[in-house]
Amino acid sequence: MYRFIAIVGHAVQSGEERRPDPDAVLSTLGLTRRVTASSLSLFASDETPVLELSEAGIVVGHLFSRSFTPVDYAALAPPSMSPALLRKHLLEHYWGEYVFLQSLEENDALAVLREPSGGMPCFYRFVDGSGFVTSDISLATRLGLFEKRIDWDVIVHSLTYPNLKTQRTGLVGIRELLPGCVLTVASSSVNAEVAWSPWAFVGEDRRFRDLSEAAASVRTAVTSVVKTWAEADRAILVELSGGLDSSIVAASLRGCSARIICCTLAAPLLGGDEREYARPVTEYLGVDLQEQELDFERSLFKFDLTVATPTPCVGGLRYIASSVMSEIGALRGTVSNISGGGGDTIFCYLTTAAPAADALRERGLTAALRSVHDLSMLHQCTFWKAGWLTAKRLFRSHNAYRDPVPLLLNPAVVTGTAGHHPWFDAPPSSYIGDRERIYDLSGTQRLREGALRGIDRWLRMPLLSQPVVEACLRTPTWMWIAGGRNRAVAREAFADILPPKVLNRRSKGTFMGYLGAAYQRNKHAMQDFLLSGLLHQKGILDAAALNGLITGPQTPRDQSFVRVFELCTVENWLRQQD
Repeated sequence: MYRFIAIVGHAVQSGEERRPDPDAVLSTLGLTRRVTASSLSLFASDETPVLELSEAGIVVGHLFSRSFTPVDYAALAPPSMSPALLRKHLLEHYWGEYVFLQSLEENDALAVLREPSGGMPCFYRFVDGSGFVTSDISLATRLGLFEKRIDWDVIVHSLTYPNLKTQRTGLVGIRELLPGCVLTVASSSVNAEVAWSPWAFVGEDRRFRDLSEAAASVRTAVTSVVKTWAEADRAILVELSGGLDSSIVAASLRGCSARIICCTLAAPLLGGDEREYARPVTEYLGVDLQEQELDFERSLFKFDLTVATPTPCVGGLRYIASSVMSEIGALRGTVSNISGGGGDTIFCYLTTAAPAADALRERGLTAALRSVHDLSMLHQCTFWKAGWLTAKRLFRSHNAYRDPVPLLLNPAVVTGTAGHHPWFDAPPSSYIGDRERIYDLSGTQRLREGALRGIDRWLRMPLLSQPVVEACLRTPTWMWIAGGRNRAVAREAFADILPPKVLNRRSKGTFMGYLGAAYQRNKHAMQDFLLSGLLHQKGILDAAALNGLITGPQTPRDQSFVRVFELCTVENWLRQQD
């Protein structure tokens, strides 16, 4: 529902066609709010919050103080702050979902800050100091400021490194301002750099020394953020899976004055039905549980994209889940969806021996032995095996996001160089586990990109909000496996309000069985879809390998079929870029 476009300088347009009348287009698009500052003209929809700070800049989106109250101009900042200090002040004393635009006096420059959670989309294109920043690329195309062309190099790269997030998009000339970064635009330069870094919160001077202190901080941050969003939106649909993360989000709503609807999705296959865990949570809240069973009637590989994304990010499973949640939200009259998305990363659900390795480096041998014991309990292996894995992990530094995935791609086009995310620039003295979780944090933005709930109602992911992320980063990795429990600090923080069935569960729900069954029903149609598509025409697809996978046997643990869905996600996006 965030919709804005800021136009800077003269028009930037690809092609020779005459640009449509902007006022008529803006009216059609519902962008009725206009703010002008220096060479910048901002247009936004009525539901998009806009806070004008006189000469200091414009905040677009939702902004809250660290005391969890909405912000007005009078309370924001001293008027004498320099532009750079004001951006720093925002990041240190406020949070929310926003971009902050500043017209700078020197060289008629522009600065754009995107807050760390990435709740507000932010794409841009500039040529010689003129261009646009927008939450929705279709606004730029409708205004004639941009003509879409597919960037095939990015398409190949995104398939080779499917979990790696970079500033490049699938459209030529369009870049994304990554969360926590600031963009500076002048007549002869366009630069993006880090303004907020997760590495600032894992340093020795910021780390919690005691598990109880960490748990108290995590609980305060989560409950405060969840209730702040609920009070702001007033009528919310909680996406409740029954897992630990969404249950924590839901339980944090007790006592909130907002109208609460809880919904869970169930697939008719092993691991896909979480209702036995979701029901105790809604009983604690005193609300009904909306239960929705998924069927196989909707296509998971070929469907109309109802939002213009500059990258292929809407997969079949997310499409179905988003569609169902949006339908229920519309039926029940809610204005936002609240999700526990990102919880595994935020609550440090690492599956390696890195936490024990961190304990050795940070606290010494005694703490390391205790963490190795926790690790052995967590993974149900011997103490000696856990110790061996810890020792091995100490001498092996690795970033899995930079591992290529060549499956079903033509070997001749597979790119050999991974792109870059600024959060991968780890300090030399950083701990192994901190590197793993911050690498994972860089990929959480994909959770928002693939969700369609933000089209007609707000999508809130409170566990990715800045106060929660910072509190969790300050908690050392080895605390998160204390007692042989994953996400141990979160369990400790909410032990008194989570139903025992949820608090003590070790299993995790999964829709992999549902996805596999859908694949078996549709694999030949997916094969035809890909072989008749643009990926094949451009020589990106390995047709022989695809045919072999489709016609060959599928073993019980083989999940290669997931790659076919990934290719269909990209192909479906490509066909809708006309």
